[in-house]
Order: sequence, then C-alpha cells, then structure tokens
Amino acid sequence: MNKEELLKEIEKLNIKISEEQQNKLEEYANFLLEYNEHTNLTAIKQKNEVYLKHFYDSLTLTKIINLKNQKLLDVGTGAGFPGLVLGIIFPELQVTLLDSNNKKTAFLKECVKKWNLKNIEVIHERAEEYVRKNREVFDIVTSRAVAELRILVELNIPCLKVDGYFIAMKGNIKDEEINAKQTINKLNSEVIEKQEFELPFDGGHRTLIKIKKKDITNPIYPRNYDKIKKRAI
Repeated sequence: MNKEELLKEIEKLNIKISEEQQNKLEEYANFLLEYNEHTNLTAIKQKNEVYLKHFYDSLTLTKIINLKNQKLLDVGTGAGFPGLVLGIIFPELQVTLLDSNNKKTAFLKECVKKWNLKNIEVIHERAEEYVRKNREVFDIVTSRAVAELRILVELNIPCLKVDGYFIAMKGNIKDEEINAKQTINKLNSEVIEKQEFELPFDGGHRTLIKIKKKDITNPIYPRNYDKIKKRAI
C-alpha cells in the first residue's frame, strides 16, 4: 500500500485527513523505519507495509466506535499502534500510550515532542500496575495484537468508566472469545459487537471485539500478571 492508496482507504473509512496530517503520517513512517534500524520497534521493514499493517490497520478501530471527544488508553501500544496514529488523526481525542518497554516509550516520547502532540501522553509502566492506580477513568481502552483476549480483558476493563468500551483488535481469534467469556462476565461486562473483515491488498484477516463495562470492577482485579496468565478468573 503506497501513500495514495492509504489515503483512498482512509477516505472509505469516512475519515477526513488534512495535508498536515498526511505529512505527519509520512514523517512517522520514515522516523519509525529509521529508528528501527538501531532499536527493534517492529518486524515490518517496508514503508508500504507500515502504511497497511500499522497505519490503516490502526484506523479500522473507527469501524466499531466513535472516537470524537473521548479519553482513550492504548495498552501495550508498542511503537504507537493504534494510539499514536489515532492521536494524530483525531486531535480532539485524549490519548494515553502505555507500554512496559522503555525503548519503545522513548521512541514515542520523541514522536510526541517532534510533532507537538499535546493530546497524547506516554507512560512507561506495566499494565497491571498502571491500571490499579487509574480505575474507572477512560471512555475507551484498546489493545492491538498484544495478548490473549481473556488476559486483555482482566488488564483493561478495570480502568474503564462504567458504560465505557474495551475494543480488542485481533487477527484470527479462534477460541479466544470462548475462553474469555467467564472473565468478561465476572468483570461486569459483555460483548456487544464483533466485526470481522479483511485488510485490503491481502493484508490479512482482522477482528474487532467491542466489550461494554456495565458496572464498577471488583478492586481485587487485575491480579498480578503471572496469575492472570496462568489461570482465568
């Protein structure tokens, strides 16, 4: 996917993008690939793949939720996907980028400074530790290709406001939704929508799962990560 193809596909998502935002995305792609030569941020090495599998893929979140004037947390953001892309395209969106990898958050902080992105905050911390201190504060929480769904649910639901949404961005989820069902119920939440689609240019299968938080989360959650990973609640 080249730049022109990216812009056409973004338009199909009903997203209007300014020339300044186009330039920021191009600079982001160039800076990512340059930085990646000395610091491992992504396995993707080609600019056209960055456009498709990072930038366009990040923006598909808009297929399932309205992002305007929301407060969003991106857990396990890596090199900024989807949160940094969303923050560039939706300047009214308040974005927190969370990752436990110091090299990746250092890169993100440089990006935020480089483009003066005042709507974006970068946090270097483990997810469970950050969530315990920031409960019921976000309208939207998302994670893209970070961990199994049941793990993400326990990590992410506690920091959502009641009536907020966790959007899991996945590929082929196989049995993940079934395995997460009990955890979702115990955290006073429910799956209210699921969308499956193919990325253009044979980019692969994608699944968006929208989970609504119906009530306050029991303060015992999230547990320590080792316990979360070992056994579902």
